[in-house]
Amino acid sequence: MRTKIVAGNWKMNNNEKESIQLIDALYESIKNETLKNTRVIVAPTFVNLSTSLKAAKNSEIEVVAQNMHQAKNGAYTGEISADMLKAIGIKTVILGHSERRTYFNETDASLAEKVATILENDLETIFCFGELLEDRKSENHFAVVESQISNALFQLEAGAWKSIILAYEPVWAIGTGETASAEQAQEMHEFIRSIVAKKYNKEVADAVSILYGGSVKPANAEEIFSKPDVDGGLIGGAALNVADFTGIIKAI
Repeated sequence: MRTKIVAGNWKMNNNEKESIQLIDALYESIKNETLKNTRVIVAPTFVNLSTSLKAAKNSEIEVVAQNMHQAKNGAYTGEISADMLKAIGIKTVILGHSERRTYFNETDASLAEKVATILENDLETIFCFGELLEDRKSENHFAVVESQISNALFQLEAGAWKSIILAYEPVWAIGTGETASAEQAQEMHEFIRSIVAKKYNKEVADAVSILYGGSVKPANAEEIFSKPDVDGGLIGGAALNVADFTGIIKAI
């Protein structure tokens, strides 16, 4: 059975005090919930990772990083290495978020390097990808998604996929209030699983968790999560509100 995952990407939000308060409130909100085969993840900013790890220590909440540089060390001002993350207890890193691709010019090639570094350091990644509105309108969305996945991940050996979580983000549905329908999400997730199966085998494809990321809210989460190839969500704005995030967790 594939692991269900609800991951909250906090982006550039919450100072140290707010991070602790949010984790504490989330713990209180879900501590009596049955989370069988379900992971609850939050991704604070770099400066609050250590504090957040301490706050979440005695809970089922996992703390992960929002990004990582591919180099081991060096003259990369402002960047964070895998070793630095591992040293404080981080085990999972989000890579390839649409905002990183758009605002910081991350490419499939640079992301392939980051994925290689992740695996070399025995870390796990939540790997993001997805099409723009113009890709969807031109009916090029399947080709775009296949290209992003194949360019960054299809050089991996089959065994490496145990450290890969996929996160499909229709870029046109991030922070816009627009949401792909549950049927559209399922259609793309089914396609993603099919191309992984074609490249590797059905066993690898059936084992990988594929998250949906695009304006998930408590009101639509249950319908989206009910689809057979949707294994959870990568949540943005709603993850900053305890009631909303809890509602999404309960929906899975």
